[in-house]
Amino acid sequence: MTIQRRNFITLLGGAVAWPLAGRAQQPGMRVVGFLSVNSAAEWVPFVTAFRGGLKETGYAEGQNVTVEYRWADGHIERLPAQAAEMVGRRVAVIVGANLDAALAAKAATTTIPIVFLSGGDPVQSGLVASFNRPNGNVTGVNFFSDVLAAKRLGLLHDLLPRATRVALLVNPNIQGRNDQLRDAEGAARALGMQIIALNASTADEINTAFAALDRKPVDALVVAADPVLTARRYQIVALAARHALPAIYSVREWTAAGGLMSYSTSLADAHQHVGVYVGRILNGAKPGDLPVFQPSKFEFVINLQTAKALGLELPPTLLARADEVIE
Repeated sequence: MTIQRRNFITLLGGAVAWPLAGRAQQPGMRVVGFLSVNSAAEWVPFVTAFRGGLKETGYAEGQNVTVEYRWADGHIERLPAQAAEMVGRRVAVIVGANLDAALAAKAATTTIPIVFLSGGDPVQSGLVASFNRPNGNVTGVNFFSDVLAAKRLGLLHDLLPRATRVALLVNPNIQGRNDQLRDAEGAARALGMQIIALNASTADEINTAFAALDRKPVDALVVAADPVLTARRYQIVALAARHALPAIYSVREWTAAGGLMSYSTSLADAHQHVGVYVGRILNGAKPGDLPVFQPSKFEFVINLQTAKALGLELPPTLLARADEVIE
């Protein structure tokens, strides 16, 4: 049972299949490229949300627009070639569904409109000139997830005020890895905590990282915001449970998968806004004139069943702050 404390958008359930290379294109149908570092099976609910955004602007996949998907399956190094393929295909718009995908698309073209989805600062990363006036051929959605380390550590401290050693699981291959680590270390020092960095991206590396905790135990775990790690959330949540580690994650999908706590804006909502921006560009808007969208709604989600399994007594003040409690 789920108790919702404030209004927010939840993911659409169910399995949805879509083609890896797009459906057969009808004459005159516009083509959108969707580039992601993840794999198709892992991103079903978010593609569903993206399609919902397209529908808001009058576009239905397979009816009046074709979407060609390219999935890097966790291999960031594949993104430049996939972006170049989309440019060669002369798609009308390219979706960069994560920061690395968007940067690959930007390096591949200065003319085809690009709509990005990024948890980090798109100005700092060089995607756009500014939030209000992106200029050029790029705009998108910034959902802040990468810059919330202090908030997540603060929530963890409220739950475990005596915790001193906290592991940070982070993907060493992504843009913004060092920024996330630096922000976490600064926030931890202010709370009297020490951050122990665990670098991992593949399934084997994640297993090795958790095995290292047997030799150097920690009090809690923070998982950095990253699409590759989010795609491996079931493995990571299971390992956290096996090691009896209280953990906080980025987006709601982690707590829905059995994680203890999460704090961020809605990843599904962000994908929906990407779909809206793609539709607006197909309708004639220039990407440089569309301000980078910044969600103002944040979700703090607690999985009460996981808390009970860990033997944790949740402070009433922490429960009262939750937007949703999953029981």
